[in-house]
Amino acid sequence: MRLRGQPLGTKNLIGARVETARKNQNMKQKDLLAQLQVRGVDLNASGLSKLEGQIRYVTDMELLALSDILNVSVMWLLTGHERELKS
Repeated sequence: MRLRGQPLGTKNLIGARVETARKNQNMKQKDLLAQLQVRGVDLNASGLSKLEGQIRYVTDMELLALSDILNVSVMWLLTGHERELKS
């Protein structure tokens, strides 16, 4: 397994959590890509790598599909918490 060579970017909030959830399920990137394609999300390996590295924007359709595939809530992907935090 290769370690990330570059620091995380700032173009999305969910990338690091997508990678964490995927790895916690022992899922390879190619398996996640296949499941995304079944759901109509056309993403290649480079795009997923950039998404996980937070150097690519994420569409709403991708967000919903990732939440479903990884069995995590959209809120968790966005915030790291299950519920919206109130101040």
